Amino acid sequence: MDRNVLPAFFPFQCKEMQLLCILALLVCHGNARAQPVTSVSSTSIYYHGQVLTVDSKFTVAEAFAVRGQRITAVGSNEAILRLAETDSEIVDLKGATVLPGLIDSHVHAANASVFEWDHPIPVMHTVSAVLDYVRSRTAVIPEGKWIVVNQVFITRLDDQRFPTRAELDSVAPNHPVCFATGPDASLNSAALKEAGIDRDYQIPDAVGVSSAKVERDPGTGDPTGILRNFSKLIRVKDTSGMPSLEERQKSLKQLLADYNSVGITSIAERSVSAESLKLFESLRELDQLSCRVFLNWFVDPAAAWPDIEKQVRLAIDHPRHAYDDRLWLRGVKVFLDGGMLTGSAFMREPWGVSRIYSIDDPQYRGIKYIDPERLYRLAKLCLENDLQFTAHSVGDGAVHALIAAYEQINNDFPVRPTRPCITHCNFMSREAIDKMASLGIVADLQPAWLWLDGATLEKQFGQPRLRYFQPYRSIFESGVIVGGGSDHMQKIGSLRSINPYNPFLGMSIALKRIPRGRQAPLHPQECISREQALRLYTINNAFLLLDEANRGSLEAGKLADFCIVDRNFLTCSPEELAQTQVTATYLGGRRVH
Repeated sequence: MDRNVLPAFFPFQCKEMQLLCILALLVCHGNARAQPVTSVSSTSIYYHGQVLTVDSKFTVAEAFAVRGQRITAVGSNEAILRLAETDSEIVDLKGATVLPGLIDSHVHAANASVFEWDHPIPVMHTVSAVLDYVRSRTAVIPEGKWIVVNQVFITRLDDQRFPTRAELDSVAPNHPVCFATGPDASLNSAALKEAGIDRDYQIPDAVGVSSAKVERDPGTGDPTGILRNFSKLIRVKDTSGMPSLEERQKSLKQLLADYNSVGITSIAERSVSAESLKLFESLRELDQLSCRVFLNWFVDPAAAWPDIEKQVRLAIDHPRHAYDDRLWLRGVKVFLDGGMLTGSAFMREPWGVSRIYSIDDPQYRGIKYIDPERLYRLAKLCLENDLQFTAHSVGDGAVHALIAAYEQINNDFPVRPTRPCITHCNFMSREAIDKMASLGIVADLQPAWLWLDGATLEKQFGQPRLRYFQPYRSIFESGVIVGGGSDHMQKIGSLRSINPYNPFLGMSIALKRIPRGRQAPLHPQECISREQALRLYTINNAFLLLDEANRGSLEAGKLADFCIVDRNFLTCSPEELAQTQVTATYLGGRRVH
């Protein structure tokens, strides 16, 4: 007898006997493991599990049913098994934990997937390793052509400093070299010469360039090679070429599959360009997107205002602006300040003189790219046209500036329904959290930064100034909806990437708050519970992405996005949680891992 037709043959009126017979015969027919869903027309039954629904009560169920792409019921084994049809697939979870499909609120998948398309990039933990890599590239790249090292953050180097101009000269005297980390860079002499930056160089007077800075030797006035907001000052000529559309499609599919392997079923692609949008569309048309993608259109805030309006109008009028649970152009992102990993985040108080960040100006507060009036006009334009607005805002000065813009817009119309967002939001304050709660502002944070960079930041700022650094518990308790992400920028591999996109690592970090290299937590009063950590990567992120009605929890009527893991999520230690393996991932009822 075929196990898929068993339920139709039970005449028992006793529910307990019916359940026992179903279970006994399933065991006899060897239902040893879950199989991929092959039909969307019948009901699939998943039973005998620990199903963490992440509904409003954080209900833990035993079983659930799926028909087509959606969940039809969640409940006890007995109740759900009664829903089986003659052609149902019945899957014994054997006690395994099931989670809603995980959501990463911040990735750059299109570019990250092709970062190593022409050659592998080694892991670099020291300045010496950086110099070795630059030296190796001189054997491949012709003299006079640029050698670029991207996003090897100085906070994560053992040396905790930029490579110097002299060091870069020593390994590549005949190549212009750019060691670029976000908005800042260290250049060698050949690169400075090509850019025309010398002792007499003056920063041009132009929109978006006023915040740039050339660090200089205090004795000679010569450039040290450290440039702030460098992209506005020089044009680096990339020598690596560009992958073809087919290569980009293949690499992106590979990356999405790797997201699936750690339970991720939805992502927010921040800063999408016209080219990368077409790439995602090409996979959507081929039905090869194994993650749901929320797109944030990139807008250059330094452009002339008519050009900014034109950029925003492209998103407003784009066909992908219409809702699609697989690919949705629903947001706009800009960059408001620099980064904490390079010493350029815009702070309310000065950074302080720093060897780590090569800061010699005691009044330096970082970089802010957008003036208040322009920020207000740009955010308002987006919010009133059904585009969620967010800005890269790392420092507390930038966070407060963006809150002030949203507060001003709230005088024109209520912003809460638009879910205005702050991206990164690392340095906060009690005042900022309270205003975010009152206005309905949501936040997109990256726990891995606390682990990777917390020790360096403590060395720079001290404990008191980090009181509201990634204050997850305060945010939760205030009612602000905060989501967890990675800011994945480079490489495929959830733990080898920059930044790591393994969500179980992120949850473990939020539970412990222990920076790498330290034994004690950083402000342990901001640790959160197991339930809150899971909400970071599920229902909260679904809310951030304006789609909590369809995903983020395992409830009847929602999309059947879920993953099955190899351990008890609720009872394993934080260390064990970080090592969680995903045994299966489903997107809309279809197995994708």
